[in-house]
Amino acid sequence: MRTILQAAHIGQAAPIRVVMLPAAYSRPEDFVREGFVEAVRARALAVDLVFAAPELPQVVDRSVLDSLHEDIVRPAQRAGCAVWVGGISLGGYIALSYAARHARELAGVCVLAPYLGSHIITGEIERAGGVHRWSPGELADDEDERHLWRFIRTHGAASLTVHLGLGRDDRFAARQRLMAAALAPEAVDTVPGGHDWPTWRTLWERFLDARLRPHPALAGRPGRQPG
Repeated sequence: MRTILQAAHIGQAAPIRVVMLPAAYSRPEDFVREGFVEAVRARALAVDLVFAAPELPQVVDRSVLDSLHEDIVRPAQRAGCAVWVGGISLGGYIALSYAARHARELAGVCVLAPYLGSHIITGEIERAGGVHRWSPGELADDEDERHLWRFIRTHGAASLTVHLGLGRDDRFAARQRLMAAALAPEAVDTVPGGHDWPTWRTLWERFLDARLRPHPALAGRPGRQPG
């Protein structure tokens, strides 16, 4: 998996490391180009950033989750970092799938406009009346979408902070609102915009202010707007 590390201080691990996975057909360099590093530096945050892009075969055979754990998360933990894992669109799907396996090892999850599976699974959840009324049943190891939604349904048991950001006009907004309904209101940040980099940049900046900026007036408050 190809990565870009943007360290807060050269030669020294920051107390927090955020690993972000891109949308399909995007590259780690796109995070840099779109100002994600600049937003962290402008706030003088002691946060290391890792932008990682799995290859398609890793996603298909699910080895991306092992690679993310062994090659990126565990080295950060050994360096003493509290690790957030996140992503955009397909990257958000991978981040949530990883958290479903390793929730207790993470400081938090930040997903922006996540892809949340096919209409088959989300339609089933809608017909059940929402994720908390939905029962996933016994799951085989390869039922990835159901494992992801079971994690969304039960993530509170792991005491894991989950931050969901979405654009009001995102083409996947209906599915994302299903996830939003399963979270506490303060875990959800909705802004105007669609499934595009300007919206994701806005959501990223608001995530930084809500979750990582050491300001008592902002800590833990993503500032949800009406959907």
